[in-house]
Amino acid sequence: MDGSDFLQYLPFLIGGGLLVSFAGVIGWVQTTKLKINAGYPLEGMWGQSLHPKRDAQTDQRVMLLTQENAALQAEIGSVKDRLANVERIVTDSGFHLTHEIDRLRIGKDKDQ
Repeated sequence: MDGSDFLQYLPFLIGGGLLVSFAGVIGWVQTTKLKINAGYPLEGMWGQSLHPKRDAQTDQRVMLLTQENAALQAEIGSVKDRLANVERIVTDSGFHLTHEIDRLRIGKDKDQ
C-alpha cells in the first residue's frame, strides 16, 4: 500500500473525525444544559466547582422555600393521619360498621 491508496480515504477520515468531534461538543452542551436545569453546580476547566453568587434576594428566597417546605410537611402529616382514619374505617369489619351506623341512627331517632 503506497501513499496514493491512503489519499483516496483521506476525505472519509477527515469527515469522520469532524463528525466525532462535533458529536462530542453537542454532548458536552447537552450535559451542561441538563446540569443547569437540574440545579447541579457547574464545574470549571479543572474540575473545581463554580458556585453561584449569593445575595440577599437569594437568601430571602431560600428562607421562603424553607418555610413553605415546613408547611407542606405539616400538611402531609395531617393528610397521613386522615388517611389512617379512612383506612381504619374501610378495613373495619362490615358487621362492626353496620352496628355503628345503626347505633347512630337509633340515637338520631331518639332526638327527634
